[in-house]
Amino acid sequence: MTQRRALPRICIALGLPDIPRLLEQAVREAEAGESFLEFRLDYLPDPMAGAAAIAGFLERYPTCVVMATCRRHQNHGRFNGSIDEQFAILDHAVAKGARAVDVEIETAELALDRCAAIRAKANLIVSWHHFETTPPVDRVLKRMQKVPADIYKMVSTARKPSDTGRILAANRITPKVPLVTLAMGETGFPSRVLAPALGAAYTYAAPAHAVGTASGQVNARQLRSLYRIDKFTKAAKIFAVIADPVRHSISPHVHNRAFQAKRMDAVYVPLLVAPNQLRDFFHLAEDLPLSGFSVTIPHKQRIIRYLDHVDPLAKRIGAVNTVVKKAGKWRGSNTDAAAVVAPVSKLIRPPGASVLILGNGGAARSAACALATEGAKISLTGRNPDRVRALARFVSGEALSEEQVLQRHFDVIINATPVGMWPNVNDCPFADKIPGEIIFDMVYNPLETVLMKRAKEQGRTVIPGLTMFIEQAVRQFEIFTGETAPRAAMQTAAQDALETRYSEQRL
Repeated sequence: MTQRRALPRICIALGLPDIPRLLEQAVREAEAGESFLEFRLDYLPDPMAGAAAIAGFLERYPTCVVMATCRRHQNHGRFNGSIDEQFAILDHAVAKGARAVDVEIETAELALDRCAAIRAKANLIVSWHHFETTPPVDRVLKRMQKVPADIYKMVSTARKPSDTGRILAANRITPKVPLVTLAMGETGFPSRVLAPALGAAYTYAAPAHAVGTASGQVNARQLRSLYRIDKFTKAAKIFAVIADPVRHSISPHVHNRAFQAKRMDAVYVPLLVAPNQLRDFFHLAEDLPLSGFSVTIPHKQRIIRYLDHVDPLAKRIGAVNTVVKKAGKWRGSNTDAAAVVAPVSKLIRPPGASVLILGNGGAARSAACALATEGAKISLTGRNPDRVRALARFVSGEALSEEQVLQRHFDVIINATPVGMWPNVNDCPFADKIPGEIIFDMVYNPLETVLMKRAKEQGRTVIPGLTMFIEQAVRQFEIFTGETAPRAAMQTAAQDALETRYSEQRL
């Protein structure tokens, strides 16, 4: 039997429709420093020719590890041949230098002798996929272990947060069995980041400039630079942001950069949690376990019912954006409020100041409560008159119509709506003159909104949305860790993330 060596932590899955593009992408990844590549031979019109091409690639990049996969269409692959033809291709790939072979369990069970012959020459990965949900993993693992292999790969689909926890838990159930455990889909994305630290043999990533072979894959650069997958350990503290949608969040960029700056063994991941999945989310939070998490739309109000303790300000506002676990209890607080007061207070004394808040959601509520507590005179306007009036009553303020707003002038105007946010970047809450001196736009994508541009043209003082984001993130970090936040690093990370995203969106 061939000598076994540990495989690299990240495998780049290459599923391209022809050999030239497959090799081009493989070369690109190798030049970028990646050393573990999966050649999906079943994506090619001639898989045997693809197997033969491995030799030329390895001659140029001998330190790379190539894994050959030729999954049959009956098992969600693209190869239409027989099992004998499948193994002939895989045997040829090994002969040309492939050091690992992935065989789906449905085929492996029918070809134990062929699997044993492959395993005598290369690492054998027996894989199981479920493209609908995440069934009990213990039964799946028992089934797979009937086929002797070097690694068992279990890939499910996460429909709810606890699915991700259950697939990752397989590493704890059988710590001595080499596993690869992943949950596909955006809900399962954290498994791609956390699995290696929790004991998985490796994880999968998409190529840098091509589509991945499974839902939820991101490229290796993100796994290494953003999530620092090579740095954090099994003992790392795990933090997250929960939202729906969550893909747009720049919080992972900001908090992971902060952990890096402070040299902390910690990681921060995005978690997609639908409005009806909060209870299920807490199962995942306990399983991982999470040390704390950020809360954003649409959960800031509903999360309160699941917490053991809520600080007085957050309770009064009726919204929580920061949760941390202390002494086994989930504790909620609100850093949005202080993040509004701090930048405003640098420009004007809140007591007696006239403040107009646009909006009636959670962000508007936090701003209204925080500034009313500081003694500001609050006015509100928005598209839902009933909610605007209710919030105005709550903070002893006044509700104004759009026409009334334009007849007044305010010390501060706060845009707590998504007006002007990407992709509707040409929208602005005011068509012409802006009736305020200090304009605070909570929107931070794009970095400069039309509202901000017009305010500057009219000689107004502007507070950008990124200022509030950084203020609340800094306070979150300090609640999470008990340490002083690296504000400059967090500011740079946020700006870099937003500039990169805006550039991508404009393409």
